[in-house]
Amino acid sequence: MAKSVLIVDDSAVIRNSLCFLLETEGFDVQTAGNGVEGLEKVEARQFDTIIADINMPRMHGYDLIKEIRKKENYKDVPIIIITTEEEAADKKKGFEAGANLFLIKPTEPKKMVKYVKMFLNK
Repeated sequence: MAKSVLIVDDSAVIRNSLCFLLETEGFDVQTAGNGVEGLEKVEARQFDTIIADINMPRMHGYDLIKEIRKKENYKDVPIIIITTEEEAADKKKGFEAGANLFLIKPTEPKKMVKYVKMFLNK
């Protein structure tokens, strides 16, 4: 069974490119355009990893990650932040929210696949 990935980003270009890239690698990928939609998807099914932006409408990425981490079945699920925010304070806030990795956009596609596979031991 394919490992599942949820991509939460308000940029359709980012969502679509990451979705295509990860599906090509054999992952089952779902997308959400904002934090509220992402949280709804998390509540509807179990994902093996989550990729989330920070600056999104309706729910900030930090808040999304905090909400996900409150769920017992998501305490150990890897969460990767992809964002244009690159200040040390942003990284600290991301890790404090519960992220496992903090990447700056644009992220090299091969690196993204490498990190997802690393977290999922695929």
